[in-house]
Amino acid sequence: MKGLIIEDDRELSDNICKSLGYPFRLTQAFDGEEGLLTLLSGSFDVVILDVMIPKLNGYELISQMRREGITTPVLMLTALERTADEVRGLKAGADDYMTKPFDIDVLQARLEALVRRSKTTTAQTDNTLTFLNLTAKLNTRTAGIGGHRLELPGKQFDMLVFLMENRNMIVHKEKIFQHIWGFYCGTGSSVVEVYASQIRKELKKHEYDKYFKTVRGIGYILTDDSELYG
Repeated sequence: MKGLIIEDDRELSDNICKSLGYPFRLTQAFDGEEGLLTLLSGSFDVVILDVMIPKLNGYELISQMRREGITTPVLMLTALERTADEVRGLKAGADDYMTKPFDIDVLQARLEALVRRSKTTTAQTDNTLTFLNLTAKLNTRTAGIGGHRLELPGKQFDMLVFLMENRNMIVHKEKIFQHIWGFYCGTGSSVVEVYASQIRKELKKHEYDKYFKTVRGIGYILTDDSELYG
């Protein structure tokens, strides 16, 4: 997951980057103007935004973001503990709010929740999921790469969609089985491996199998992180 942290306290910013680690890849900005330029020039899954930053404060920055049509979910950080400040941040367009000091595990859980909600909302809005040039249309249950249709019938399509919804995150084999086949399915979880192999063969026709990785003994990940597929 690609994230942007806009925090003028460099030590805190560095500590958050190191503590979160995988599956987050954080880009750093240290003032509001730098943060806005970074947002306008790149694509991110989530933003961590401090309120008290120079040049443009957090409230001003998020208002400008929304005016520019940037809908990336934002979690605001502040040392202020007044309810009025939290309300102001949420009204400006923030999606969540945490006060300092905070627990890094709670921060990570909230960031992951924001990304999940964002992906679900996008899917419900246009019924289409995208991953690079790979698209999955939920209403017609069809998938394609660059205009070329993929032959992924039934649960092959369902499994691909589930991995697209959880892109750049390792999805446990048991979780895939439970989500697609259900607890009370008569078949065993080894069926996931069979379907994964079929999906990989179809993706390979378009050189997209490199993005579909098996994490031995755990599960699968669909990722555009070059450190993982390169």
